[in-house]
Amino acid sequence: MRKILIPTDFSENAMNAIKYATELFKYEKSEFFIFHAYADEVYDSNELVSRETLEKLKEQTHKNSDNQLEKIQSTLLTISPNPRHEYKILSIFGTLVDESNDLVDRENIDIVIMGTKGKTDDRDITFGSNTLQVLKYVKSPVLVIPENYKYQQPKNILFPTDYMLPYKRRELKLLSTLSKSFRSSINFLYVSKYKKLSIRQEDNKVFIRECLPDAEMFFHTIDDKDVTTATNQFIEKNEINMLVMVNSRHSYLECVLHQSTIDQIGLHIKIPFLTMQNLQRN
Repeated sequence: MRKILIPTDFSENAMNAIKYATELFKYEKSEFFIFHAYADEVYDSNELVSRETLEKLKEQTHKNSDNQLEKIQSTLLTISPNPRHEYKILSIFGTLVDESNDLVDRENIDIVIMGTKGKTDDRDITFGSNTLQVLKYVKSPVLVIPENYKYQQPKNILFPTDYMLPYKRRELKLLSTLSKSFRSSINFLYVSKYKKLSIRQEDNKVFIRECLPDAEMFFHTIDDKDVTTATNQFIEKNEINMLVMVNSRHSYLECVLHQSTIDQIGLHIKIPFLTMQNLQRN
């Protein structure tokens, strides 16, 4: 059974991500954990003036969270009554990243899915602060869905890579399942001035082929120094429906995510963006 974790702040963007998730895994037996972490709401409240108020606020916020999660569950059962799907709802007094990581470990989660932005919905930024924190620090594949993105089957997937990383078999299996469900093409994009691969790169490329035995794969090499420009241009020219990148230490994506704002890099992400975390779970 596929296990999917979906944080929500009850915004339209979050609901859009939940609906996308149910469509993406409609062919799979799946368990969806939809949760709201509400510690920040309590601590940032103007009503928090004493220790006695804290407990009342916690209780009231928990109750409000439960009510809204139940509405989401009811909506999903109405619009997507899929017998393959089970829904669990959780209100947790804690922070988003810590609780996400705890649930990933405790429930053996396969993927986290969320909106690129939540309630703030700042049109001048690509990712909201909460989404960036999850992309950086949650040790699980994370799929983020842009605001107002209308579901499309991921028929064309783009995976920029330098073939330097020994990828995780479990995460490539997730990609294999997605591509098989939708008969997707996976385009591997190598951006480099040098076409010849090292032995390490060749071995990692062979490993990718072995882990995606049923996928239709295309391997592209672009003579360029700028991964961002090459990625943006490839997406525009080839009707890409999903972007996949690996977040690891010293990787291009780690550099992007640790900028003061991702938009300084110029990576314009208007399609679902899957990050695979090449980090060990504790």
